[in-house]
Amino acid sequence: MLPYKMANIKSAKKRVKTSEKAAERNKSQKSALNTYIKKFKAEPTQAGLEQVISLIDKASQDNLMHTNKANRLKARYSKLVPAVK
Repeated sequence: MLPYKMANIKSAKKRVKTSEKAAERNKSQKSALNTYIKKFKAEPTQAGLEQVISLIDKASQDNLMHTNKANRLKARYSKLVPAVK
């Protein structure tokens, strides 16, 4: 628990702990998503696109990013992959 988050009430102390855990988890998930997106941008493939879209959808479901942002990113990344004919 950080010193500036000193709660007096027991439930507030618990809430500080859980929110710190959630923040850590969200940070790692966002970092993993951004890492995979960088790899995909370097070499866009159809399989990579499917993986990126899956990760973006999961991030949107977990409220790591807004739904509209997720849809916008999926559209942008879909344009990077050449159409298969």
